[in-house]
Amino acid sequence: MKLGINEAYSWFTRLVWEQDLRQLSTPRKVVVFIARVLHMLVRELLGGQLNLRAMSLVYTTLLSLVPLLAVSLSVLKGFGVHNQIEPMLYNFLDPLGAEGAEVADKIVSFVDKVEVGVLGSVGLVFLIYTVIALLQKIERAFNYVWQVEQLRPVIRRVSSYLSVVLIGPVLLFFATVLSSDIAQRLIAIKPFAAMLLSAGELLPSLLVCVAFTFIYMFMPNTRVQLRAALIGGVIAGIVWKFTGWGFSVFIASSSKYAAIYSSFAIFILLLIWLYTSWMILLVGSQIAFFVQFPKYMTLHREQFVLSNRLRERLAIQIMYLVAREFYHKSPPWSLDALVERLDLPRESVHRVVSMLVEYGYLAEVAGDDPPVYLPARAVETMRLTDMLADVRQAGENRFLNNQQLKPIQVTDQVILELEAASRETTCDKTFRDLVLAGNGER
Repeated sequence: MKLGINEAYSWFTRLVWEQDLRQLSTPRKVVVFIARVLHMLVRELLGGQLNLRAMSLVYTTLLSLVPLLAVSLSVLKGFGVHNQIEPMLYNFLDPLGAEGAEVADKIVSFVDKVEVGVLGSVGLVFLIYTVIALLQKIERAFNYVWQVEQLRPVIRRVSSYLSVVLIGPVLLFFATVLSSDIAQRLIAIKPFAAMLLSAGELLPSLLVCVAFTFIYMFMPNTRVQLRAALIGGVIAGIVWKFTGWGFSVFIASSSKYAAIYSSFAIFILLLIWLYTSWMILLVGSQIAFFVQFPKYMTLHREQFVLSNRLRERLAIQIMYLVAREFYHKSPPWSLDALVERLDLPRESVHRVVSMLVEYGYLAEVAGDDPPVYLPARAVETMRLTDMLADVRQAGENRFLNNQQLKPIQVTDQVILELEAASRETTCDKTFRDLVLAGNGER
């Protein structure tokens, strides 16, 4: 039995991973690519990180759902259309059956009792903080999928989150009104009437796919291509709809949960449905990531750890690129642009950029969106020798550094000779000299 499993796995490896996609026909290329994505998804799910983050989001959602809806509905109340967002809540809880409608009614009643205007300054701040904490937790989960370590800067975080919570419902309302007005005009034209009736049945599913696509483009703190987000959004939306249908069938045909958990049954089912929804959302984001970065799909899990040689070379390249654009008064580099130019994992590039910022060689200009990087001081004063010395000592601290090593005369002499040879090679060369030497190279 074990031998048969090993043979099957070897056959799968040869069929899927040992083929060059560039040499395959289009149909086979699509099949092999899908097989690789499925293999990567299974590996990520077995790794457990997506499961843990989905469970964490369930807990945060339960704490923040009422404040989130309260803030959004308070904005829509100003337009007198706060009832427009309630059908979305009922649609989300529809797989829970009649109990789902009961849960939705209770949530809506809780939200209606929240009067944002009478909370006071402290209560209002706490309400907004709860909403921002939810969106921040969501961003962390999507950043993990996209291999992004840092969150948005605080100011951008607050402004972006509040714009989604406050302006999003208003835009959703106007889009609904506009589409309804257009639909009424088209219904008057007979050839379009039957088409609109058919499209009306697909509209909820289409809106789910659009919503997922928007989430995939907005939430990760990186630039997500529309094509990748759309593919992930459509797949996740379709899976979510079919899962909801299966979930509703399961609840309708099973009375064991009510018998075991009594009145807690609906709460347990709500937790399961929230967890399932978040898992689908994260899996869709993982698919979008692999569509945008297919080179990250590997047979075995890779650890993107920079060697000392690669870290030094990458630091010099980044400093050269930033100094060159600054010297020639060209548009500065953003992190995503550097990642695309260097063709390396974003996490690795970000670590080196953060190190250069920490040691005073780069300055992050957070006023732009996304932030860009400029030389922290005049490129004529930044010596290549100094930067290499700082890069080599990066990561040392008072508990573990060069001075903590017990001296060994022979080896210490070799290190001194190597450092002297390095200084002699670079002399007093600055990054301005480097830019002039590479003039014309792009």
